[in-house]
Order: sequence, then structure tokens, then C-alpha cells
Amino acid sequence: LVLRRVEIHGSPLLDPGQATLISLALGVVLALATSVAWLRPPLLAPLQEGRRLLDTVGWAAILPQMLAALGVVFAAAGVGDVVGGLAGSALPLGGRLAAVAAYTVGMAVFTVVMGNAFAAFPVVMGNAFAAFPVMTAAVGLPLIVRRLGGDPAVMSAIGMLSGFCGTLMTPMAANFNIVPAALLELPDRDGVIKAQLPTALLLLVGNTLLMYLLAFRR
Repeated sequence: LVLRRVEIHGSPLLDPGQATLISLALGVVLALATSVAWLRPPLLAPLQEGRRLLDTVGWAAILPQMLAALGVVFAAAGVGDVVGGLAGSALPLGGRLAAVAAYTVGMAVFTVVMGNAFAAFPVVMGNAFAAFPVMTAAVGLPLIVRRLGGDPAVMSAIGMLSGFCGTLMTPMAANFNIVPAALLELPDRDGVIKAQLPTALLLLVGNTLLMYLLAFRR
């Protein structure tokens, strides 16, 4: 927050658009320095432990970046327009509950496929947020906001929560559901997903009802 305002010869020291990532990196460095000063491990211990962790995680370490890229590809390919056209023709005019259910369930389903609610969000919404690419362009903005007059803030917030319900149900979200099972050496690789499934379904139903009740109050 402080360094992003610092300039050298008229150029910013840090890119203001990357403040979050830079703060995260600085936090990691600070935590590492504190841990080394406190625990006094061998000098190469952080590097060795990082290598060991990456060896354990394996291919799943780069899955979030790949899924984010997939979401951008989906948005650029017009998947949201196709889904929006199908949803618009199938849903009844003025059917708020049907539109909300299509949005929340669609967010969960796309997240199950893509493993990442941020990747699913823009298809449902209608714009090309690099972080959220699929469901908001198809159902969220065209149907819930523009046609039915819903509150975009409520729709977006609860829509993301609906997407995260899908995260709880898919092996594609490997960093949440597969890596922990591997690190804990669970006998059932899908044990985490099976334990989370009832909660995810209940949350999805709850999110659908909440959006239906709250998005059209204005």
C-alpha cells in the first residue's frame, strides 16, 4: 500500500495493478525470514522443503494456472454466448427462479468441469474478466440483471459461492481435493470429495434460494 505510491524518475516502483501479488510475495519473504531467524534451520532447508513439497504435489501445482487460461479461452471462443442463447430460449419469460437456478447450477457444473469457479464466472456473466471466464456472460447479466432486473452485486457474490460448491465436488480442483488426500496418504483418493459432497449440495440449494430472495429486492 505504501510502496505502490513510490516513484523513481516519474515511473512507479511497483505496478499498481499487481499490488496484491507483490504483497503476497513480500509476505512470503517476510514469513520465510521470520521462520529462519526463529527456528535456525540449515541454510538450504527452505529450498529442499520446497522441492519436496513440489515433488509430492506434482502436476497439480500448475493446474490453477492452466484452468485460468482455459477460462480465458472459453470466454474468447464465445462459450458464454452459446450457453446464453440456449438458456434464453429455454427459460420462460419472467421466470426468476428458473433463471436463478440455471445460473447457480450452471456455475457449479462449469466449475466441476473446469475445476475453478473463477474460470466459470465470466461465461455466466458476459464480460472477459481474465479471472472469471464462463457463466456470468451467458445467464447472469443477460437474464438475471437485464431481463429480470436483478441486483448485479448480489448475483455476483452468491454466484461465486455457487461456483465454489462445484469446487467441493470435482477432482479437477486438485489443489483442494486431490493434493490433500495425497499429502495425508488417505486410502481413498476421492475421500475428500465424498466427504464434501453433501455439504456442497446443501450449500448450492441454499445459494439458489438466497439469490432468488435477495437479488430482486431493489
